[in-house]
Amino acid sequence: MVIQLGAIGIGGIGHLELDFLAGMADVQIVAGADVSRGACAVFEDEFDAPAYADHRAMLDAHAGELDGVLVATPHVFHYEQATACLEAGLHVLLEKPMTMDVRDAVALARTARNRDRVLQIGYQRRFHPVFQTMKNVVDSGRMGDLHTVVCYIGQDWITPQQGTWRVDPEVSGGGQLYDTGSHLLDALLWVSGGAPETVTASIEYAVPEIDVSAALTTRLAREGHVATASVAVTGDGVETDPREGYVVWGTRGCLVYTGDRLYVEHKGATRYTVEAGAATHYDETTFRKVRNFVDAVAGRADPQVPAAESVPVVALTEGAYLAAEEGRTVDVQRLIADAEREFEGDGR
Repeated sequence: MVIQLGAIGIGGIGHLELDFLAGMADVQIVAGADVSRGACAVFEDEFDAPAYADHRAMLDAHAGELDGVLVATPHVFHYEQATACLEAGLHVLLEKPMTMDVRDAVALARTARNRDRVLQIGYQRRFHPVFQTMKNVVDSGRMGDLHTVVCYIGQDWITPQQGTWRVDPEVSGGGQLYDTGSHLLDALLWVSGGAPETVTASIEYAVPEIDVSAALTTRLAREGHVATASVAVTGDGVETDPREGYVVWGTRGCLVYTGDRLYVEHKGATRYTVEAGAATHYDETTFRKVRNFVDAVAGRADPQVPAAESVPVVALTEGAYLAAEEGRTVDVQRLIADAEREFEGDGR
C-alpha cells in the first residue's frame, strides 16, 4: 500500500520531513503548497511534483489523490489549514503547536474524531528513546506517587530569529513559550501522565507580544494524586540548540535527565544510568515521527501524538499567558471545559 501525501509549508522543517518521507518505499509525494516561490521551485525540482502558492488550490487539484497532508507552516495558520485538510477527508501531520487557542484546538480535535481521520501533532520527543524510558519508569509505578517535577529548556533563540516569521506576532502568535517551549510542555505532560489543573506564570517579553523567558508553576493531577511542576523557558540562552533537563520526584524514587544521560534512583534499591546515543539525534527522532504518521494512516499503528493529548498543551500555554497578564492563578481545566461547552449541541 502506497500512501499518497501532500504538504503545506515546504521549506525548513517541512522540507526535512519531506526528504524523509520521499525516501520511504511506501510513500509518494503528490503535491505541495507554500507562499514562497523559492520553496515551491525547490520542491518541484527535488520531488518531481507540482507546488502551489495557495493550499486551497493544492487541495482542489489533488484532494482526490491524497491520503494525508503534512502541515508545517507558521503557527497562526495551523487551525485553518489543518481543518481544510480534515474536511477534505485527509489525515494530517500537524507541526507544533497544535493551535494558538484552546477553542481552536478543541474544534480541530473534534473535526478529526468526527471524520475518523488521523490528526497527529509534531512533538518528536515522544520518539526519543530516553524520553520513552522516562515515561516507562513513571508509568511502571516504581517511583511511587509523583509529587514534584522540575523542567527547563533554554537556547539562543531570540537573536537568530530576527527578521523571521517567528518574531512576527501576526504569524507566530507569540514567542519562545509557544515555540520551543511547546515541546517542553508536551514532554512534561506526557512523561508525568498528569493533567494540568491550574497554572501561574511570570513572562518577560523581548518586544511586545514576543516573549523570550517564562517561569510557570502548574498542578498536575495523576491517578488521584497531585504533583507540583515548575517550568522554566528561555530564548535568551547560550547555544542555538536547546538545552533541557527534567527532574521527577516520587514517593519511592526520582529520575534526572540532563540531555546527556538519564539517572534513575529508587529508594533503598536500584540506581542506574541510561546514556543518550545516536538514536536520540534530532533527525532520527523526526524520522520516527513521520514514519509513525505513515503507519497510522496505513492502519498499521496508532498515532503516538494524538490530537486529544495536545489540547491540554494548548490550554496550559494559553493559561500561562493569561495568568501572567492578569497576575492570577488560571484554572486550565476550566479553559478546556468552556471550549468544549461551546460546541455542545452543534453536532461537532
